[in-house]
Amino acid sequence: MRRLDRRGAIRFVDVGQAEPAACPLDRGELLARFHASENGRLLSGAAAFAAMWRAIPLLRPLGLAFRGPLATAWLERFYRAFLRARPMLQKLALRLERS
Repeated sequence: MRRLDRRGAIRFVDVGQAEPAACPLDRGELLARFHASENGRLLSGAAAFAAMWRAIPLLRPLGLAFRGPLATAWLERFYRAFLRARPMLQKLALRLERS
């Protein structure tokens, strides 16, 4: 995503390096789901991904498509499924990296 964000519209924050007082959420909660801030609102999960996509010109149409509540709910289902599969995918990626 950083490479696609050529305008620098997104400020990526490493939760492990951020000041704890700078964020209203618990570190564990931040690590469990993707978060983004858009227009002063803190978003989580699928809504946060859609906000990130809206900030990147190439992905803006996708972000706009997932702006409504029904589309966001649909995307959230897929995001939750991804979160369940993420540990397995990380192990697979490590194995592939080592070989």
